[in-house]
Amino acid sequence: MALGFFSRLKQGLSRSTQKLGGGITGIFTKRKLDDEALEELEDLLITADMGPAVAERIIESFRSSRFGTEVTDEEIRTTLANEIATILEPVAKPFEPDPAHKPHVVLVVGVNGVGKTTTIGKMARFFTEEGKKVMMVAGDTFRAAAVEQLQIWGERTGCPVIAGPPGADAAGLAFEALKRGKAEGADLLFVDTAGRLHNKSALMEELAKIIRVMRKFDETAPHSVLLVLDATTGQNAVEQVRVFRELVNVTGLVVTKLDGSARGGIVVALADQFGLPVHAVGVGEQAEDLRPFSAVDYARGLVGVGETA
Repeated sequence: MALGFFSRLKQGLSRSTQKLGGGITGIFTKRKLDDEALEELEDLLITADMGPAVAERIIESFRSSRFGTEVTDEEIRTTLANEIATILEPVAKPFEPDPAHKPHVVLVVGVNGVGKTTTIGKMARFFTEEGKKVMMVAGDTFRAAAVEQLQIWGERTGCPVIAGPPGADAAGLAFEALKRGKAEGADLLFVDTAGRLHNKSALMEELAKIIRVMRKFDETAPHSVLLVLDATTGQNAVEQVRVFRELVNVTGLVVTKLDGSARGGIVVALADQFGLPVHAVGVGEQAEDLRPFSAVDYARGLVGVGETA
């Protein structure tokens, strides 16, 4: 993680931290960890969007280890951060392109408005700064704003953007981009896609066509399918994962807009329910506010515990 990102992460999670940390302080001001306190804590975890399964598991851990002892809010916060980090650790996997694939094709999916295009632009910048040659496909062809936005990111990052006229065939664009990427020795090819989930069958057909057409040139493509989720939607993000896993083989998650809500706990629920890699989280508008996901930093930021050494 880049220097200073913990501070940005903590700032971005401040609304979640106020809700969770403030609730803990309200419950635990030097009192015994009894049934009543545990019940209040469980309710707090559920309302923080961690979901009942996670809340129950954490409460049982508290019950077996600290039940009946007198605790402070700081002790509860530290222990809670450790419990959350344990849940998040198996899914905290920064995205790494496979050098065996040139280009490594990344299909980026998600409903409209979650930040797919911005995520692609930020990831393109990140990997360009790492010395990778990156290309992008403006595959959300029915939304002129999405195409223009990706072209702006292309100008900022110096990455080629393959785009067509409004309503162009996204699969054809992806195919041409893949051919060009191979010819030019690109390391990464990000493919933006439509997100009109209200017409699920049409979206399924479009995504299937993009994959089918790309495989005519490279039968292993796409090599990754990243699902972008908006944290402000809370538990609705869980349903989006279920739906998109029916449409495509989702290989990892990126969670955006954590700074816009008090629902940072949703990342914990997603980790527990699906076990999909969480590659990155977004906590602000700046390109550097999308960063590789760290379980410990996220857990500590979420509950308001200081930075690790």
